[in-house]
Amino acid sequence: MLPKSVSFILLVTKGILRDRMMRRRVLSWLVFAVLAVMGIGIFLLDDWLMAHPVLFLLYWGGCLWLTLTFGLLALYDLLVVRAEAARERRRLSHEVFGREEERKKEPPSGQP
Repeated sequence: MLPKSVSFILLVTKGILRDRMMRRRVLSWLVFAVLAVMGIGIFLLDDWLMAHPVLFLLYWGGCLWLTLTFGLLALYDLLVVRAEAARERRRLSHEVFGREEERKKEPPSGQP
């Protein structure tokens, strides 16, 4: 049995991945977070981070983690949208052309 905090995190993650609007909202939050962290690291904490190599690695490692999270979530969103578009295209094609295709498959009356 998973601890309550882990099961809560899994439920929140499933909710984010399944809801397109929430997924896009999280993507926009991640973009702003990455830009803010990079800007703060480059312009405000540059000298301080250079003086502390371990903190430098931790800080930029966290920035890398945010960036990779954004990239993977954006890739997932792209794949989901493409799958939904393909499914909708097949549905519309079947709806519009499905009956005509069935007629084309039937042999004309009078020929075996």
